[in-house]
Amino acid sequence: MVKEAKAPLPDKYKQFGEWYDLVSEKAELADVRYGVKGFVVFRPNLMTIVRAIYETLERDLIASGHRAMLFPLLIPFRNLLVEKEHVKGFENQVFTVDKAGGEELEERLFIRPTSETAIYPMYALWIRSHRDLPFKAFQSCAVYRHETKATRPLFRGREFLWIESHDVFATREEAEAQLREDLEITRKTFEAMALPFLPIEREPFDRFPGAERSVAYDVALPDRQVLQSATTHLLGKRFTSPFGVSFLSASGEKVVPESTCFGPGVSRIAALVISVHGDEYGLVLPFRAASVQVVVIPIRNEPALVEYSRSLAARLTGAGYRVRVDDGSETAGEKFYRWEMLGTPVRIEIGPREAEGRVLTVTRRDTRKRESVPEDGLLARLPAIETEMLAELSRKAWGWLNSNVHEASTREALLAVARGTGGFIKFTFCGGEGCAAEIKAATGGYEVRGKRADVEEAHAASCTWCGAPGTELAYLAKAY
Repeated sequence: MVKEAKAPLPDKYKQFGEWYDLVSEKAELADVRYGVKGFVVFRPNLMTIVRAIYETLERDLIASGHRAMLFPLLIPFRNLLVEKEHVKGFENQVFTVDKAGGEELEERLFIRPTSETAIYPMYALWIRSHRDLPFKAFQSCAVYRHETKATRPLFRGREFLWIESHDVFATREEAEAQLREDLEITRKTFEAMALPFLPIEREPFDRFPGAERSVAYDVALPDRQVLQSATTHLLGKRFTSPFGVSFLSASGEKVVPESTCFGPGVSRIAALVISVHGDEYGLVLPFRAASVQVVVIPIRNEPALVEYSRSLAARLTGAGYRVRVDDGSETAGEKFYRWEMLGTPVRIEIGPREAEGRVLTVTRRDTRKRESVPEDGLLARLPAIETEMLAELSRKAWGWLNSNVHEASTREALLAVARGTGGFIKFTFCGGEGCAAEIKAATGGYEVRGKRADVEEAHAASCTWCGAPGTELAYLAKAY
C-alpha cells in the first residue's frame, strides 16, 4: 500500500484566510496575478464549479417559467438617476465610462452594478397588456462594483458572476409568491452542492436600495464569519412606476405592475463549495462540480498496468463520467497528493493485484477511506458513492452551521458569544437602527442580519440589548 502524504495545508478552522489562499493557488482555481485590484482570472478548475452552479440555477429558473435574456454592459447615466434611493445606494460603487475612441462621450455611461436601471426602461416597451404578465426573465452575467473593503477572490471583489432575474406581476400576491419560489430555487441549488444556508429577511435599514423587502441567504464559513450568497427582493412599484412600466387590465384600466428581483451570487456560491467542504488536504468536491470525477492511477508505470488503467477509464468515460488516467512520472504518493488537492471525488488505484484479480482499490475523497470494488460492480457502485458522498458532505456542512447558531437572552450573554465562539447569535431585537449600531460598535463588528424568512421564531417581550419592546428574534453575525 502506498504511504499517504502529510496534510499540505493549515487547519481551515484556525487559519481560514491562509488556507483559502493556498487552496485557491494549489488547486488552480483563481489567479490573482491579473494586475487589477479586485479582479481575478477564473481558471478551468474553478469554471467547472461555476458552470455546475449556473446550470443548476438556470435549469430551475427555466422550469419555473423564466426565460433567458442578456442586456448590454453599459447603462446611460440618466437611467441611474431615476430611482433616487437606488442611486444613493450605488453612487459610490459604479465604474463610469467618459471616453471612447479618445473622445469625450456626449453622455456618461456606467458599467452595471446591477441591472434594474437597464432592464425596466425596456420592460416599459415590452409589457403592454395583462396578457404579457407574468413576465419572468433572467440573465447570467457579471456585474461590477468599486468595492472599497478588502477584496478576496470570489468572496468580495469588483467583478463577480451572478444570475439576476427580474419578474413582473399584475398583483402583489403574485410577487410575494415569487419570493417563495426564489427561496425554493436557492434551496435546490444549495442541496445540489451539499451546502447549508439560513434565509434571513433584512431589516428595513439594511435592504437592497429601492426594495420593500429583502431576503438574503447567509452561510457561516470556517472562521465563523458569514457570507451572503444570494438575495431576493420585493421591489413593488419602486422601479416599474418611475420607469413607466404599465399594462392594460382585462377591463381596459391602466395599471402599474409589481416586480421582484433575485440575485444568486455564482462567484460566492463557488466560494462556499470551496470553503465549506475543503479540508487540510485541499478541495473536496461533489461529483457535479469536479473537473475530473474519477482518476485512475497505475501504481507503477508498467505497460500492463497503464494499459489496464486506460481500458478501465474508457469504460467509465463511456458511462458518462469525467475520467483521467494519471500515468505521469511522479510517484504514486505524489499523484495522490495532487488529486486530493484538486478535490477529485473518486480515486482508483491499479497495482498488479488489482490488474490480476479485477478487484479495484477505490478511495472516496471526502472520507479518504479505501474500499475494494469488483471491476464488474464498479459502474453500479459509483452512483451510490456519489449519493453517499453528497449526503455526507451535506450532513457535515449542516452540522457546522447549526453548531454555530447560538441564542443570547441577556446583553452579557450576547457579548460573551461575540467575544468567544462567534457565529450567528439569535436575540430579541427591537428593530431600531440605532440599537443595531450600538451592538455593532460594542461587539467589534457584529451586524444585525434580520429574522428568519422561512420559519416563525418566538421572541421575548424586551430587546436583549436595549430593553425596548421586542419585535422579532433576529440574527447577529460578522459578515464578509
